[in-house]
Amino acid sequence: MNPGRPTDPPVRFADAEEINPFQLLLDLHDHAVAGTPESGLDDVLAELALSAAVVSWWTRWQPSTIHSALRAGADLTDIAEATGLDAGDVVDRWRRWADVQTRLDISGRPSVDPVEVQAIERRLGSGMVR
Repeated sequence: MNPGRPTDPPVRFADAEEINPFQLLLDLHDHAVAGTPESGLDDVLAELALSAAVVSWWTRWQPSTIHSALRAGADLTDIAEATGLDAGDVVDRWRRWADVQTRLDISGRPSVDPVEVQAIERRLGSGMVR
């Protein structure tokens, strides 16, 4: 494991989820590299816990990254190919995220500019209608 981290990785999702997401990726990598065919139950459970926490983190993070790609000018085909999702799933994930972000009030302003979201929706055209 990395310096400053416990030697034994967590074997429960709840514990793994408490780890900084970037550290979590490093821990999962380190754990996978150190694994052997003789790995015991705790090693297997640790890999499951770390992997599940990475998937959970990424699932929450992915829509904001999709938004960044849309802002940068990527089209649905580009994003679908980059994520391995079909275009409809890309739109669904982004739309749910954008709906929440445009309603989220931070000091009197939405987290994401609704005008920007509307511009992306117009650019995507009928691909946004589900």
